[in-house]
Amino acid sequence: MPAPELVLTPHEMRRADAATIAAGTSGLELMRRAGLAVANGAEQMVAEGGRIIVAAGPGQNGGDGFIAAAALAERGYRVSLILLGEMHVLKGDAAEAAREWKGEVLPADGASLGDADLIIDALFGTGLTRDLEGQARKLVERIDMAGRPVLAVDLPSGLDGGTGEVRGAVVKATRTVTFAARKPCHLLMPGRLYSGAVEVADIGIPRETLATCGGRLFANGPALWSSLLPRPGLASHKYDRGHTLVASGGATRTGAARLAAKAALRIGSGLVTVASPPEALGVNAAHLTAVMLRGCDGPEGLHGILKDQRFNALVLGPALGVHAGTRAMVAVAVQAQRSLVLDADALTSFEGMASELHQAFRYTPTVLTPHEGEFKRLFKDHPDLLDPPSKIERARRAAVYAGAVVLLKGPDTVIAAPDGRAAINENGTPYLGTAGSGDTLCGIIAGLMAQGLPAFEAACAGTWIHAEAGAGFGPGLIAEDLADLLPGVLRRLLT
Repeated sequence: MPAPELVLTPHEMRRADAATIAAGTSGLELMRRAGLAVANGAEQMVAEGGRIIVAAGPGQNGGDGFIAAAALAERGYRVSLILLGEMHVLKGDAAEAAREWKGEVLPADGASLGDADLIIDALFGTGLTRDLEGQARKLVERIDMAGRPVLAVDLPSGLDGGTGEVRGAVVKATRTVTFAARKPCHLLMPGRLYSGAVEVADIGIPRETLATCGGRLFANGPALWSSLLPRPGLASHKYDRGHTLVASGGATRTGAARLAAKAALRIGSGLVTVASPPEALGVNAAHLTAVMLRGCDGPEGLHGILKDQRFNALVLGPALGVHAGTRAMVAVAVQAQRSLVLDADALTSFEGMASELHQAFRYTPTVLTPHEGEFKRLFKDHPDLLDPPSKIERARRAAVYAGAVVLLKGPDTVIAAPDGRAAINENGTPYLGTAGSGDTLCGIIAGLMAQGLPAFEAACAGTWIHAEAGAGFGPGLIAEDLADLLPGVLRRLLT
């Protein structure tokens, strides 16, 4: 199994560049390697002798573009280079790289883009810190209007490398060649939509350097957690695999708990029980087979059930109701110190009361699974958690605040742990946007925690497996399908 994929923020990447230069590789050499990687990528997109326009910016990204242009011209391509700015303004390694280009340097408005077989966007990289305006914005808009294939250098110009947000205007790339590691903008929305297929080019920065300068942010995938997945042995039995408890809502709100319970069972929890209010016992009993059923009359009932230490993972929230009773059930679960997944009503019940959750879960392995709306409601009185433009930073701050893993859902779900680790999920599918999908995710995560996975790894694995199952089904997916798709995903992971 390969090592987990590191994702580096722009600041971390600059540190890694500086450390590599300090270790003996010149900045110009790193730039030359980057430019040649771009040239190699361009060759895969254009037929021999094709027309390529390189749009170079005034900084390091432009230096990569000059080197790529020179290499492609030597290989027989018809290359034109346009420069945003003036040659005499170029500094340092970018100025040195510009000397390798022997052709004409055209002004930003000095070349027609519509007849290009490929446009190489080498305007702005991770150093962009403000919205594009003036001539820069006009050039980006011209590139987009040209309707030609675009190869972006490091990232599409106009993207914020750390947040994935658009800074005024952005190039829509067909493909991106980035260096050493992907950046958050390649995985976060909307940046992912503009990046196209992303290739990571090795320019000689060791993984150890990347890990030292970053090492806390990952692309979510099996390499991050598959070694921890339970693999039952011949002597294993159901009591070795944990017992998940899912709290049900009232008589007309029972389906969400059953979706979570079935998912917990399918993911491998040895036993699963639905804790049902008395008025819902008949409804739940009519639908449950392998999942067991217990009466549970509010917080007192839950307290009684949790006296049995064999219940080691708990789901609270799906259709449980938004009221003080739900908050009291959360308090009971925290006091019992069982692995805990909180979603939906268990979060919304604390709207405007997030201070009650401050460090509440530091001794209880807990995963909070809000979508953006629930996150904003929960922390509406805490601008320090809501204001950061980076989804990663918002999730990290909330994780530290609560002492819990925060799984901030969306097409670019971010999972953050209180210790600073975070992962971005990228295998999601719009077909998961269906009622009950989140309830199923809760059950998957709780079922993994019941089997011994730590909260962060369980949240990462559960998110990926849930998305993989949904993507494998595709159109027509409903939440009831998801649990039955889990064995196929597990089979591929475990064999």
